Amino acid sequence: MNPYLSLRQAVRPAILAYRLLALEQERAGILAAECEELLALTRELLIASGQAPVLADGVDMRSLADGPAGLAGTAGTAGLAETAGLAEQYADAALGWAKVTGSLMALGGTLVDRGAWDEARRIADALAAAGEHDAAADLRAQLGKAMWSGFHERLRHIRSRMPEAEIAASLTTLRAVLRDVPAEFAVRDREVSRLLVPVACAVRAFMAERGVEPSLDSRVEHIAAGGVAAYPDIVEISVAELCAEFDGARQGGS
Repeated sequence: MNPYLSLRQAVRPAILAYRLLALEQERAGILAAECEELLALTRELLIASGQAPVLADGVDMRSLADGPAGLAGTAGTAGLAETAGLAEQYADAALGWAKVTGSLMALGGTLVDRGAWDEARRIADALAAAGEHDAAADLRAQLGKAMWSGFHERLRHIRSRMPEAEIAASLTTLRAVLRDVPAEFAVRDREVSRLLVPVACAVRAFMAERGVEPSLDSRVEHIAAGGVAAYPDIVEISVAELCAEFDGARQGGS
């Protein structure tokens, strides 16, 4: 096996491209063209990878990264010309993978723009599985920005005085944001933490109307006072706590 990438990793972009082409076969345009380009680049990558037997007997993998000195050190075993050829083929494979990654990123961006968020998420997962974590994070950030825009209208209606139905809808929206919007979109946790304050105030008022006393370990008052707004890393816990308090108040007052 080539230590640079496995066959399974190398063909995963092609699988995604073929799947999208099947969905887009009746519609021509940028997306189909990008899929075709991705398939061509993946083919070149597989050819280059197959021509670079970097684990051949007598070839030290570390020497391929050490430049001329490393190549000279292997001359006695594999021969300088042969080792240099392996290094060149290995470089071709690396460049091929870079092209595939870049094409996959472009395809992901197109899918985000088209609102095909599930497909874009799959491409981000494929990039992460192939070890391209920075590229995956960048694509997820793009995806997060687009998805956040989709929630914006519902989020802007959150306020500190809301009836029961609106409180329930607000909590459902916040949980959906945390579930669907990728964490790589930096605004997500910070904005949800900020919105927890008016939601907690509404939950506190609802509990008072129902005559439900907060439990000893309740954090509704703490959240309503902005006590967790500065700690976005615990936002999921805080949303879950408000949901539990609100559900308890609904059941306790019924």
